[in-house]
Amino acid sequence: MRTLSNIGFALFGAALIAISYGLARFAFGLFVPSISAELDMTPYLIGIVGALPFISFVLATLVAPLAADSLGARNLAVLSGSFGAGGLALISQASDALWLGVGVFICGICTGLMMPALTAAMQALVSRTMHGRVSSIMNAGTSVGIIVAVPTVVFLYDEWRFTYAMFAALAGIGIVAAWFFLPSVSRIMPANAAPPPPITRLQWSRLARLTLFAFAMGFVSAAYWLFAPDLAVTLGALPSGHTGWLWLAVGIAGLGGAMVSDLADRNNPPITQALMLMMLASSLALLAASPGRLGLAIFSALVFGLAYMSLTGLYLMTGIRLLPGRLSMGPVLPFMACALGQAVGSPVVGALVDGFGYADAFAIFTMIGILLAMLSPIYPGHIDYWADWTEDATEPQQEEPPAVDETGLQAAYDHQLLDENGEPIEPVAKEDGLA
Repeated sequence: MRTLSNIGFALFGAALIAISYGLARFAFGLFVPSISAELDMTPYLIGIVGALPFISFVLATLVAPLAADSLGARNLAVLSGSFGAGGLALISQASDALWLGVGVFICGICTGLMMPALTAAMQALVSRTMHGRVSSIMNAGTSVGIIVAVPTVVFLYDEWRFTYAMFAALAGIGIVAAWFFLPSVSRIMPANAAPPPPITRLQWSRLARLTLFAFAMGFVSAAYWLFAPDLAVTLGALPSGHTGWLWLAVGIAGLGGAMVSDLADRNNPPITQALMLMMLASSLALLAASPGRLGLAIFSALVFGLAYMSLTGLYLMTGIRLLPGRLSMGPVLPFMACALGQAVGSPVVGALVDGFGYADAFAIFTMIGILLAMLSPIYPGHIDYWADWTEDATEPQQEEPPAVDETGLQAAYDHQLLDENGEPIEPVAKEDGLA
């Protein structure tokens, strides 16, 4: 195994996320116009196939924590990359919808296993004072992978089989690199870390609200991820090669998602979620209203990319905060819920496109997004800190409310591990912590 610095590991993890998330999962929507034309697939059938990687993602995520403990970070990452390379190669050779579906299903398994593998490796290799920054950089890998896929659509939009074969080759390189750079052990717990406390009724209530919002956001976003390029080609008569610029805009705007989600945690998460959900809904409406105008279509993609990545980052931080000491559960639940929402939303939007057309289907999903934004005041935000104090302030000597913890992704990680007294274990910075 080769030793990586903290930032070196972050960049390496971002590269693996770019392959497993950007190429194996989200790039599929870019090639829907070409694939559906060659394989003669209806929008409803495309919606069914598009739901498969999200279903397999959820199934893989369910077993990933156990797999990380039993196999270790290195073997799990290699297994994930193997699924990715196999699925991408199968897509490149698909002769009908059945084999295409098998390929995208296998790619979803790759996606579900990769982040838990990298999280386990991060716990073992990276200083705790850097977990927030490293996680932000790795999460940005999704946007990087989407950006990498753009030139293939711009210059090879009719050669989707060759493009997926290239993606499979990149996944193969990632497998070899994971073997050399990731540790064989799982995450390492400090000796003075106490077992996580039982989950309270209030925590379950917050988790339920978080999970429902994540599911609904995934449901609404499925329309854009799967059908935005096909809408621009079918309804707006844009050349297939031009749809790559939409995903370039999504990727570039998505890079700012980590910053926005971090700022949301520092201010008011419910209000920020409402704003981002309104932006998400607006991106669908704008694309459906002017699909033939490339400039407006690109702007809608910018809005969508920023809103989607910001929301996933916000859900990640909320999940981590809600369940101290349960890193295998807190951040996993909202991502599973989001994937389930996308799995349900994909065939629904496909059926709506078949029945009513692209414009009406996107209008319906826009309405759902707006209604969801209006419910954001019940999102679990910092108001819950004060609610806890109000409920616990039964003794007369408690006169002042407790101070709100530090905010941001690093603070969320800092408060994950608790000692025997229930207090956060202070992270110790390494001398090369900023290396």
